[in-house]
Amino acid sequence: MSDNSQFSFGAATGVGSMPGEDAREAVKTVTGTFEDFPFLPELPARGPGADMIGRTAGMLVELYARVEPSGWRIGDRPGRDTRRARSWLREDLDALEEFTQDYEGPLKVQAVGPWTLAAQLELKNGEAALSDPGACRDLAASLTEGLRLHLAEVGRRVPGARIVLQLDEPSLTAVLRGRVATASGYRTHRAVDRQIVESTLREVMAAHDGGPVVVHSCAPDVPFALLRRAGAAGVSFDFSLLTERDDEAIGEAVEGGTRLLAGVVGGMDGPLSDPAGSVMGVRTLWRRLGLHPGLLARAVTLTPACGLAGASPAYARQALAHCVRAARSLADNPE
Repeated sequence: MSDNSQFSFGAATGVGSMPGEDAREAVKTVTGTFEDFPFLPELPARGPGADMIGRTAGMLVELYARVEPSGWRIGDRPGRDTRRARSWLREDLDALEEFTQDYEGPLKVQAVGPWTLAAQLELKNGEAALSDPGACRDLAASLTEGLRLHLAEVGRRVPGARIVLQLDEPSLTAVLRGRVATASGYRTHRAVDRQIVESTLREVMAAHDGGPVVVHSCAPDVPFALLRRAGAAGVSFDFSLLTERDDEAIGEAVEGGTRLLAGVVGGMDGPLSDPAGSVMGVRTLWRRLGLHPGLLARAVTLTPACGLAGASPAYARQALAHCVRAARSLADNPE
């Protein structure tokens, strides 16, 4: 991975998923709201193949997956579910291309990371790929190649974009701690060695040759230090789940130039505080860590706490706009 410390992230962006089924409407909302850091929306309401796992499974090279009653299962050949996933991704990229004419600046695209994919994709015997180290290696290699192709396609369609790749890893902590349930539900898969987790993440991040990679997890206990060692330029997380146990890792991340994508706005319908209130916790953390207030805007991007697929369309639009206003409040008054 190259040095991404000089890369300019925007002040606010979204996590990934949006409500509804209309790709053009979603992209229009995102590009209209985040003029300096839009992202490619995901619309899981369309059904299997538009969901997080199915969308990424459709990107895999020489590995295919299909929907079973228990979830996504690796198969021998591309079927209807793979074709549907790829078709929806093309539709989304068409919309992105339409609404980013002449755009220059950071643009974020999301895919599921190798460990959440291994925890969620089933082998033919019904167990998670996580149960088989060889399957995990094959999956990571296939994902790396698929991401290279995807990133090249986005680059062709939006030539002025400086692409940020986000790897979604909500299952990462469970993988590290041996908390992923077996198919029977009676046991859990063994914890994966931290060095293997780290080296696999580094391998997949290399798909974005020299470009910045952000790892997103809206689970508690995000392994900040491990992600930094693997080469993540940024870590995206639900700010409300932080505890003082995370202070040291966060302080080291900021001082090392890692971007924090702090999820400060709720992902489900609910009242929104004033913009200054949404960033009060970030300012408090900064003071507690003894970090210079002037660093805030350079180190933090504000986002919703997680994807917005479960929100109403009206709330999703409000939440995204609120992130922009909260970022402005943080920049104007870092103290």
